[in-house]
Amino acid sequence: MADGLRKVCFMLREKMEEEPEEAEPQEGVLYVTDLGEVYTALQQRGCFVLPYLHEKNRNESFPGAFYAVERLEEMDYTSFDLAYRRLAGLPWNILETKRLMVRETTVGDVDSFYRIYQDPSVTAYMENLFADRDEEIAYIRDYIRKVYAFYGYGMWTVMEKGSGEIIGRAGISWREGYDLPELGFVIGVPWQRQGYAYEVCRAILVYAWKELGIGQIQALVMEGNERSAKLCKKLGFSRIGTVWEDGAAHILFRSGYLEESGC
Repeated sequence: MADGLRKVCFMLREKMEEEPEEAEPQEGVLYVTDLGEVYTALQQRGCFVLPYLHEKNRNESFPGAFYAVERLEEMDYTSFDLAYRRLAGLPWNILETKRLMVRETTVGDVDSFYRIYQDPSVTAYMENLFADRDEEIAYIRDYIRKVYAFYGYGMWTVMEKGSGEIIGRAGISWREGYDLPELGFVIGVPWQRQGYAYEVCRAILVYAWKELGIGQIQALVMEGNERSAKLCKKLGFSRIGTVWEDGAAHILFRSGYLEESGC
């Protein structure tokens, strides 16, 4: 599978450079069209195609389209690349720090997650993975399709840039019954006590404000998990109180307003 977008082909009603029957599915190629019949023809050929909606084509039909663009003039290479990656099932690269890279999770990450979660200290204060690997893979596929596609963010995969190894997970998610999104993180035991958790969480808070427009974030830490509680305080979170989740007491932390904290 392609590493990302290489070319955008515009097949618009005012300027058709080729017939849709002649278009071949190619890795790294994204087609953009404002014609329903062209969209359908490209889809049937296995091409990755993005509908373009405007005032003159409101009666056109684009069956099965999950994404569309309305302001073509505002699209840049990054926007097209993100659209292509979503259609092609490729992960979005979220952010980088000095030592880490954060990207969307893929099914191929599952084995690394099982290696990380097999240490009892990792699951002492958080939910474990499914015992059945196939169930975990199904969950990840569903998560990619529903959470990433809907919110544009979620729990991501954390990789060490030097080795390319997956060392943990971190990101932003929503917990039912709460008004703020939640910061979550786990770093595998071999990479703990090296500042990785602070490095990635701090970068995520900056990303949340600057890229997602999120003003405030909470964190839930099970009582007894002193290291995570200490990290939340280091990140500038304040203890709000104690809540019960899944039969266990958790400390509720809340960040200050991210804009005011310098993110």
